[in-house]
Amino acid sequence: MQKPISITAISSISSLGKSLEDAWESYQNKTHCITKKDFLGKEVLVSEIPEEAKQDIAVLRQSDNKYQSLDSTVLYAIYASRQAIKQAGWNGTDNYGINIGSSRGATELFEKYHESFLKNNKSDTLSSPTTTLGNISSWVAHDLQTEGPEISHSITCSTALHSMLNGIAWINSGMCGTFLVGGSEAPLTPFTIAQMQALKIYSKETNAFPCRALDLNKTKNTMVLGEGASMACLESGIHENALAIIKGFGYATEILKHNISISSDAQCFQKSMQMALGAMNPEDIDIVVMHAPGTIKGDISEFKAIEAIFKDNMPAVTSNKWKIGHTFGASGALSIEFAVLMLQHQRFIGIPYLKNQKIPNKIQNILVNAVGFGGNAVSILLSKN
Repeated sequence: MQKPISITAISSISSLGKSLEDAWESYQNKTHCITKKDFLGKEVLVSEIPEEAKQDIAVLRQSDNKYQSLDSTVLYAIYASRQAIKQAGWNGTDNYGINIGSSRGATELFEKYHESFLKNNKSDTLSSPTTTLGNISSWVAHDLQTEGPEISHSITCSTALHSMLNGIAWINSGMCGTFLVGGSEAPLTPFTIAQMQALKIYSKETNAFPCRALDLNKTKNTMVLGEGASMACLESGIHENALAIIKGFGYATEILKHNISISSDAQCFQKSMQMALGAMNPEDIDIVVMHAPGTIKGDISEFKAIEAIFKDNMPAVTSNKWKIGHTFGASGALSIEFAVLMLQHQRFIGIPYLKNQKIPNKIQNILVNAVGFGGNAVSILLSKN
């Protein structure tokens, strides 16, 4: 880490609500945001944005003729980005950088256009430009009237934290002093759901908590898909209005042995966490916000990696996926938001169905993890300003 970087704003739209205040209020209760939705005649567990947020997205879609042809992934990103920029006090003429990623991109539109192609044997006019991944940052830049640079990418479920890594790199290089980073995902579509079910990782739980993230004794996979977007404004140096300071970052990729799995003790996480810690004493970490998607192997391997790094000085561990599901490319950014809220309010948010959770006496330093298919792990170290 060459220099400290401030997070001066953070915003989101998810099943928690459409503001930081909504998110924190939701985290205060022990109920999840998972419901059932019909897909091709079958009920599936999902975590949707609330009705009020859906109405706001509908208004956004109708506000500009060009927006009517955009996928929800792009609209979620625009919605959250507007809030973040307003909170940070940035103007379009500041020409800040933008890096917003998505694991799947325009899933809803792609499925719609492909279905039309199969019926009509020809493609709709806007099928290509509205389903390219570069759509996200480009349309956000258009909406905010800034000239960039704009970057969009997909690095599976660690996409949003890779966006943050990229923003950090640009700022440290001196090429750009401010960066809007984050992730957006609208994966609640029939084909996307079917893909996860085909992997046999999707939850069929009927108990009080359908996603059993961090329950290391579960015997079934319990991943549930969620939707949403989250953005953070990064500025070089330490600012008085900083919500949190980025003190370290780490990344690592494992050699693939299987399409979806990582090693049993998550070597990629061990390396990314060690890199993020740098010279810091592991004892100084108060909380690790885990990726913990609710799968048997995913949760256990990450926990083993944390044990390997922290040994007898295990920090408190938590995750928000039991509550909001797994939002793919947006999940890392929503975990950053979760960590920032705990830093700001000095309150640890645990998982209601877990017993004997460690509660930190103070909250000064939080490590946030994310990983995706292919073992591409990222760890971000946040500290209280």
